[in-house]
Parts: sequence; structure tokens; C-alpha cells
Amino acid sequence: MKRLLLAAALALAPALAWTAPALADSPQHLVDSSTLALEDLVGGSSGGQIQAYLHKAKGVVICPNIFRGGLVFGGEGGGCVMAARTADGSWSYPALYNLGSGSFGLQIGVQNSEVIMLIMTTDGLNALLNSQFKFGGDAGISVATFGTGVNGSMSTALNADIISFSKSQGLYGGVSLGGSVLGNDSGAQQKYYGQELAARQIVVEGQGSNPGANPLRTLLGRYGQ
Repeated sequence: MKRLLLAAALALAPALAWTAPALADSPQHLVDSSTLALEDLVGGSSGGQIQAYLHKAKGVVICPNIFRGGLVFGGEGGGCVMAARTADGSWSYPALYNLGSGSFGLQIGVQNSEVIMLIMTTDGLNALLNSQFKFGGDAGISVATFGTGVNGSMSTALNADIISFSKSQGLYGGVSLGGSVLGNDSGAQQKYYGQELAARQIVVEGQGSNPGANPLRTLLGRYGQ
């Protein structure tokens, strides 16, 4: 058994090392990657459903590269952007977030995922605008999840505060304990906008701008008007 675990660890090491820089992308690279991920997800098998919900969504979170890996101890993480629909129907500039979690149990593998979370209610938007939000930790917020290996129910999604779609590559087996935590990256936001701004100030109050985010906003308008 020890030899098997050692062999698996050695096999996973290059993948873990290769994906580590992706978790420390520059803010602009994160925004650009999110734009590409949005296009990829809408062009996939769930694209029609994503667009249908995006038309009605109050906000959206896009995580272009969520890496998950583990050998007994596991974890996942990556950067995300959040935008909200403005009063005139356009989309705000993005706030910057990190998504992460840790787990312990029988698990082995590596996986990269693109994730889009469609925020359907004001309660859902307010919950994610907090400095940290733990999925599954707020009994008042319902999340419907669709993606590889997840049997989501469309009837469940009809009343959900947040609807999540994902597209994954790689193999991961095991049980993860605890929910993922979405936290605002205030340092990255200050770097990107040149001033200290809270997520609510950016996506709700319309403060801060960066032309580097215009392609993302344009694409959201194309798919979500």
C-alpha cells in the first residue's frame, strides 16, 4: 500500500507543480482567461442552458481554471471574477475573487475545471458580495450544480439562488469534506483598479474601471442581454 501511495504521489507531482503558477495569475490574465472560459462554456453542451439563465441573472461568477488535486489530503483553488447587471442592463466591471477548499479522505487524482455561477436572486448576489462565502454553509442560499459527474435537477435550478455549471478535464476520485470558500481578493482589485475598492463598490455602485475588462463585459452583453 505504501508503495502504491508513493508511486501515485510521484505521478501527481509534475501535474501539481505545473498548475501551481495558474493559481497566482495576474489580475489581467485572470480577466482574459475568464473571457475565454465564458466563450468556451457557452459553446459547450450546456451552452443553451447557460445563456437562458444568464438572460435572467443578476450577476455571474466565472472561474476559468479551478485546479483540484490530492493524495489522501486534497484541495482545490483558483481565481474568479464577479460581474453584476447594471441598471441599464449592461454588465459591471469585475470584482476579483479566489475560490478554495481543503479536504481529507480517500482521494487521488488531479482535475482542472472551468466554472460559471449564475446569480439569480438579490439574496444570492448579496451573499457572494460578502468578504467570504462558504458554499453549503449558508442555509438560506440554495445552489444548483451541473457538470461532469453531477446529476443536477432542472426543477431544483428553477428556485435556486445560484446555478453553477462546470466543464472539467482530468480524473479525480474520492470524497471531499466541507464546502468551497469564495473570498474577495482585495489586493488584486487594488492592483487592477489602482485604488482600494470593495467588491460591492465595483459591481453594484459602479466605481472603478479598467479597459482591459471591456472584452469580458461585451461578451456578457452578447450572451446575456
